[in-house]
Amino acid sequence: MISFLHGKLVDALPTLITVEVHGVGYDVLIPLSSFDKLPAVGGEVRLLTHLVVREDAHVLYGFMSAAERELFRMLINTVSGIGPKIALNVLSGMNPVAFRGAVASGDVKSLSSISGVGRKTAERIVVELKDKIGAAGAWEASSAARGLSAGDQRLNDAVLALMALGFKQPEAHESIRAAQTMLGEKATVEELVRAGLKKG
Repeated sequence: MISFLHGKLVDALPTLITVEVHGVGYDVLIPLSSFDKLPAVGGEVRLLTHLVVREDAHVLYGFMSAAERELFRMLINTVSGIGPKIALNVLSGMNPVAFRGAVASGDVKSLSSISGVGRKTAERIVVELKDKIGAAGAWEASSAARGLSAGDQRLNDAVLALMALGFKQPEAHESIRAAQTMLGEKATVEELVRAGLKKG
């Protein structure tokens, strides 16, 4: 398994790039969300990758963030009928935070507006991923829409971490607020989560 590539960006099209690593050029398919974050051609690039082995080809998919690769893998491994091509379309049409929010709120209309994703596929995405994404996805999307200060972002990340560990949203919020009161405004996400787990 190739986990990442670190080398020189030789060529870049919106969905296909070539990265040279120690004299070897790798063609990598990428979503538009990653294309926007690429350096200029000739610059150094580090891409997280996912290798798909088919009978007729080995295809390398690349992502500029862990969230993009995680969403790509979740789509191709969990949702029946979704292959790498549609998963790339999803990432090109919606960022991971907005996608999780749409799934959590059952927003089939937004999902079906993505190229290659019809209404039936959008409904299947919601049904098959809702439990995996859960309330944390909706909370994360609504927080992103509000635009948080650095302090509030730390609180938000700590609440999301507790929700990922099985806390209900109100309990997670209460535990993190109590942890912040005890530790002070400068507490890190990790410190807040640790203290929140003790409160819970």
